[in-house]
Amino acid sequence: MRVEPVTPPSPTPRSRTSPQRLLSGYAAGGFGLLVVGLGGWWFTVALGVMVHLGLLEYFRLAQSKGIRPATKTTLVLVQLLLLTTQWAHGGNAAGLDFAADLAGAVLPLSGAVICGWLLLQPLTGSIADVASSIFALFYLGFLPSYWIRLRDLSDPSLAPSLAGWGDAWPPVSSGMVLMLMACLLIVATDIGSYVIGRRWGRHPLSPISPGKTVEGALGGMVCALLLGAGFGLLLGWNFGWVAGALLGVVVAVCALVGDLTESMLKRDAGVKDSGDFLPGHGGILDRIDSYLFTPAVFFTVVKLLLPLIS
Repeated sequence: MRVEPVTPPSPTPRSRTSPQRLLSGYAAGGFGLLVVGLGGWWFTVALGVMVHLGLLEYFRLAQSKGIRPATKTTLVLVQLLLLTTQWAHGGNAAGLDFAADLAGAVLPLSGAVICGWLLLQPLTGSIADVASSIFALFYLGFLPSYWIRLRDLSDPSLAPSLAGWGDAWPPVSSGMVLMLMACLLIVATDIGSYVIGRRWGRHPLSPISPGKTVEGALGGMVCALLLGAGFGLLLGWNFGWVAGALLGVVVAVCALVGDLTESMLKRDAGVKDSGDFLPGHGGILDRIDSYLFTPAVFFTVVKLLLPLIS
């Protein structure tokens, strides 16, 4: 009897974006715009909730590998880091040396507290326990705290073309505009990478994330570069398009590094998504991975460019 060869099934075409995914995406985006507009403690509290949920997902990934991080201690210290950052850089405490010194001391003190806590456990912590706890403090505490620093910027020279908007509600500050700029550059990077990569992607970028291609990464970088150049002109900077384009490239690289870093953590833990908090999107970490490395680098580059653009 002749046996016919079995033809493997053809891959199913990618389905359209589900209404559930669209609804949760729009809800998250609308909530983000609201808290960014409000700023101050409203923004810090919202960021703290998001970071807390992301930390829970991160610790679940670590624990699935048999690591025993200082979970509760790190959760508390990260919130302390965010609160002291807001106290030092926003509102009445912005000019107090004590507040700034305290905010700067929280990170190293928190590291010492975490190590001390692991030393006091019945089963002494391992290198992996210490490393995962300190990395959590840095990854989901110190890095996100720069969103607060960025949002609290109030130097009018950073956005000279918006000088007359300070009386609006909510007040349009340079920090608000620069934060929206950073977020939109990340969005442009994601969209450009997806569209260009899906249409012309041929060369894999990294085995950590097989769906990403070199062409897609370059496409996202070009989109961010063009949008950044437009922002530089819109804000009235000297050499505006050059400085804006540079920021666009910086954000595109940071967003890609953040995305691949979270993919590396999930790959090591053997999971597809970090959680299921957002229907159709996965976990909190899956949504904020591109937003973790960006604020610190964006804030620093803006400060370095200030003599040039103002």
